Amino acid sequence: MALAGALHTSGAGAEVSPQRPGRRVPYLLLLPGTLWLLVFFALPIVVLFSTSLMVPVPGGEIGEYAPGLRFANYTEALAQYWPQFLRSFGYGLTATVLALAIGYPLAYVIAVRARGRPLLQQVMLLMVIAPFFVSFILRTLAWRQILADESLVVTTLKAVSLLPDDARLTATPVAVIAGLTYNFLPFMTLPIYASLERLDLRLIEAGQDLYASAVGTFRRVTLPLSMPGVVAGTLLTFIPATGDYVNAALLGTSRTAMIGNVIDSRFFRVVDYPTAAALSFMLMGTIVVLVALYVRRAGTEDLV
Repeated sequence: MALAGALHTSGAGAEVSPQRPGRRVPYLLLLPGTLWLLVFFALPIVVLFSTSLMVPVPGGEIGEYAPGLRFANYTEALAQYWPQFLRSFGYGLTATVLALAIGYPLAYVIAVRARGRPLLQQVMLLMVIAPFFVSFILRTLAWRQILADESLVVTTLKAVSLLPDDARLTATPVAVIAGLTYNFLPFMTLPIYASLERLDLRLIEAGQDLYASAVGTFRRVTLPLSMPGVVAGTLLTFIPATGDYVNAALLGTSRTAMIGNVIDSRFFRVVDYPTAAALSFMLMGTIVVLVALYVRRAGTEDLV
């Protein structure tokens, strides 16, 4: 009887216990994303790296290369194009700093000062997002007209003696950096706005109640709480700005060429695939290292 009762009890427990889901289900759900990354990210990286090590075919035609292990392609490419390499990071960093200086106050006004006025917030957000409705190239070409020698901007700067009479802004580093800053400004503003939108305004009031100045409240309360947006915005601005080539091609000259312009030229005009691939790989590697160091240094809980 005791044995039968035990069997009955165990059988009843087996009937009411829920079945555990298959262990393979999570892996099956990850399969599409994994395949996408393998096909469109990992495989191109491998192909790019193998291309950077190719060697010219002896006696072959222009653009004819064979697989090899020529690591000298990296040193030769860097020795020849290190000015464009440094210029790209300099332009990208300058554009990122300018975008932060413009985007943070703009995001602060939209998220904090305009809070409680939905219509004003929507209008200001629309003004930030509106450039995305126009082609990237058309926006860049518009800056050629804005900074032209006869434009209102240049004539006004010359009239107030902020610009010499024989100076110009087009085909200069100023034009390239201005284009980069403008085109990537929404990428800086929107993440900061998203962080400030979640900010509890009572924390700012508490800081003021504790006799902190406006600057002290911003430095100790607002800025630390918005750092995830600042870090995300700087990354979203610096990475594409450093690798950009459209602004330098349309607003600059050969003296303001960035590494993206060199890669474009080596790939499609000179047909020097190994050098172009080596420059591309070095650019990606350098950006990855700098981003890792920056995120580690920033130390925001949302990103590390």
